[in-house]
Amino acid sequence: MRVEQYLREEVEKKGCINLTLLDPDKVDLDTFVKLGKVAEECGASGIMVGGSLGVTESILDEYVSALKREVNIPIILFPGSVAGLTRYADAVWFLVVLNSSNTYFIVDAQVQAAVLLAKRYRNLEVLPLAYVIVGEGGTVGYVSHARTIPYDKADLFVAYALLANYLRFPFLYLEAGSGATQHVPPEIVAKCRSVYSGFLIVGGGIRTEESAYKIAKAGADIIVTGTIVEKEPEKLRKIVEAAHRGGLERKRAK
Repeated sequence: MRVEQYLREEVEKKGCINLTLLDPDKVDLDTFVKLGKVAEECGASGIMVGGSLGVTESILDEYVSALKREVNIPIILFPGSVAGLTRYADAVWFLVVLNSSNTYFIVDAQVQAAVLLAKRYRNLEVLPLAYVIVGEGGTVGYVSHARTIPYDKADLFVAYALLANYLRFPFLYLEAGSGATQHVPPEIVAKCRSVYSGFLIVGGGIRTEESAYKIAKAGADIIVTGTIVEKEPEKLRKIVEAAHRGGLERKRAK
């Protein structure tokens, strides 16, 4: 099954789904595979693989091929650079950092990646992603030269969501950064949901089932968790279930 269609069906069935982000640069191979299996057992609908620093093609080949043998849910690459590709994954987020101040992260890297995908990685399903880095932004905000959007600037969030909608991006990701102390507020999610018709993804700082529930009910289709599976994997199942519940309640209320 194609990954985009699979995600669409998962969201339709479960309301709001979870993708778990794993960074090969942070853990050894055995731990990486173990965390992937935990994520699947806890109800994650897919696994994102990538990192802002230190991830190479050879590392990805080793890690993703090993994980692919152990899980049945899709593996989606989340590249921090053009080196973040491997043929062993199912799909790749073809992301554009909309609020970067450096054209490399808006179009230059994408031009290089497009050639690589067409020539070397034709098996990967390409998923166009409008990527907006918000709040603290974390490492990815610094590396991507992003002008991160403060949470008290709701009008800017709406403007970027409108831009993603008008450019027909099927996915919009509001990223607070790995390990963020504050996740995207539900009221901001709701404002973006009101003007964006594609899949709305929210990640960064989502550590509790209450947060997942509120973000899902406000309008997120997908929530991304990362460090929670590394530090407190027992909480992930409750977060996934809360996201499902919040998403389904929102859909029933329409």
